[in-house]
Amino acid sequence: MDGHASVYRDRHDAGRALAKLLRGYAERPDVIVLALPRGGVPVAFEVARSLNVALDVFIVRKLGVPGHEEFAMGAIATGGVRVLNDHVVQILHIDDEVIDAAVAREERELARRERLYRGEQPPPDVRGRVVLLVDDGLATGATMLAAVKALRAQQPQRVVVAVPIAAAESCADLREDADEVVCVTTPEPFRAVGLWYADFSQITDDEVRDLLARVHESSVQAP
Repeated sequence: MDGHASVYRDRHDAGRALAKLLRGYAERPDVIVLALPRGGVPVAFEVARSLNVALDVFIVRKLGVPGHEEFAMGAIATGGVRVLNDHVVQILHIDDEVIDAAVAREERELARRERLYRGEQPPPDVRGRVVLLVDDGLATGATMLAAVKALRAQQPQRVVVAVPIAAAESCADLREDADEVVCVTTPEPFRAVGLWYADFSQITDDEVRDLLARVHESSVQAP
């Protein structure tokens, strides 16, 4: 497939395509869709709407290696969970003070987003529930892996990673940690998530809040 040929018009289009592969989870009160903000929210909105199940956000913040922030040494997530990549920490000799400083910095941003997106509402209780963990795509899969590991600490019944587009090897890797991985398409060569969307514009905090409010205020009917 040519890297310039978009697979999806936008994230809503991608969400509708993803929902078709998740029909087995429709109308189930034990199922909740958790979106990774911000890009995963419009995708998850369409999935939750199509399946008529609950929607919330699961906020994950990557802990970047100092000076190489794009390289993850771990992550923190909703619910006070901290996941470290011990291999990276050991190889780069990253000490506890550096890790604690990164955690403190990202905790502030996580708390800001929690307040912004959820207000006074507590995070959803996922214990014993089936969680559909949704993002707009997987490149390396590092953030999604952190989300899966963080969710495991909260004892859900089942964790399903669901994305519209992904690098094939990232899907394969995540199958070791998730109970199920649903990828609509895994184009080769992959290169970057944004290549496969005609519109991959940045999602704003206001858009996230609007989509969450639309689901919470009504059982939104599909158009």
